[in-house]
Amino acid sequence: MKKGYLLLLLFSALVISCSSSNTKITGSWANQEKIKSEKIKSIFIAALTGNMEAKTTLENELAFQASQRGVESYKSHNVFTRTFTKDDMPSREELLKVIKATNADVIFTVTMKDKETSTRYVPGTTSYYPMGMGYGYYGSFYGYYSNVYPMMYDPGYYTTDRTYYIESNLYDTASEELIWSAQSETYNPYDIDNFVKGYTETLLKQLEKDGIIKPAETK
Repeated sequence: MKKGYLLLLLFSALVISCSSSNTKITGSWANQEKIKSEKIKSIFIAALTGNMEAKTTLENELAFQASQRGVESYKSHNVFTRTFTKDDMPSREELLKVIKATNADVIFTVTMKDKETSTRYVPGTTSYYPMGMGYGYYGSFYGYYSNVYPMMYDPGYYTTDRTYYIESNLYDTASEELIWSAQSETYNPYDIDNFVKGYTETLLKQLEKDGIIKPAETK
């Protein structure tokens, strides 16, 4: 009974973690006139971060999702051979010259605007398991002690929560005009892959909702 109960709890936790995203959209805006007049055929993707692992992973996933919708993509980590800092940022003309050379219709940027860290205390729990009809591990002192004592009290602990505030923008390449923008929050991603998965899933749903892209074709 105890084993089956624990397995049920673990399975439930697994289902919840797999079915829910740790990213949520807090606001979005779309230039409806621009959206109606243009169909996106190609996109330049730029994750604005100095973390190359995060940049590459995110741009690759976004490019893959674009290809699933028939949109050709260009990734900034392939186009630009190095990262830029505030002191060696190329001029507007130089930057746009390289991007426009790809013939991308639109430019998509994603950047972390802020990060919030907080520490909280998770209180311990005390449990009581009533005695069943049979003796089971109650038949000996150690059987009883070793099984029941650990169940009685689970001590509390401190944990650190991290919230990342992300801004995603879509620009028309020719005019540099903002077409679409969204703000999102990502809560406690446990690694880069987890962040990218949650962010991308949530982002695509919002882009579809706002009429920017169509759902991926099912084969």
